[in-house]
Amino acid sequence: MLYLLSAYLLSKIAIDKEANVNKDISIYILTNGVHTDIVLPTYTVEKDWSKEIKYANTILKDTTHQFIAMGWGDKGFYLETPNWEDLKVLVAFKAAFALGGTAIHATYYSEMEESETCKKIDISKEQYIRLVNYITNSFKTDVNDHFMHIKTNANYGKTDAFYEAKGSYSLLYNCNTWANSSLKT
Repeated sequence: MLYLLSAYLLSKIAIDKEANVNKDISIYILTNGVHTDIVLPTYTVEKDWSKEIKYANTILKDTTHQFIAMGWGDKGFYLETPNWEDLKVLVAFKAAFALGGTAIHATYYSEMEESETCKKIDISKEQYIRLVNYITNSFKTDVNDHFMHIKTNANYGKTDAFYEAKGSYSLLYNCNTWANSSLKT
């Protein structure tokens, strides 16, 4: 109960927007009520995400998708819990106490539509570059500095893939904390 109360109260702490910034790029915050993804344009002058998060790593391999959603989280949870009814006690325990690895779940979308679960935020190019750097630095890379794709059949759909990530997931630093930190950056 203390954890839930703390999480609720601490989530209400806000920071002020940066004053007088241009609204150059639209990003989105997407949630299913438990997990939050940051959604960015697949391609901008500043970053082409498809160079590292390859369409070929998805089942559909559709190169026309204009948006990419990324969420950071516990690797075991991502790969072993496609639905809540699949949740195993050991997976939840490892996730809660930082005993497993982390991954980034990336999903391509052809379009984004604002709703109760999807909010648009307009940011400046400078803010976007900071966000890109934060997210990019969350990926583990190989010796050639490429994102490390996780080959799995645990995909949630036909337009998603998983990648190795840096950091430790726990009760105190979880997927929503990561998304919050990315936005504060």
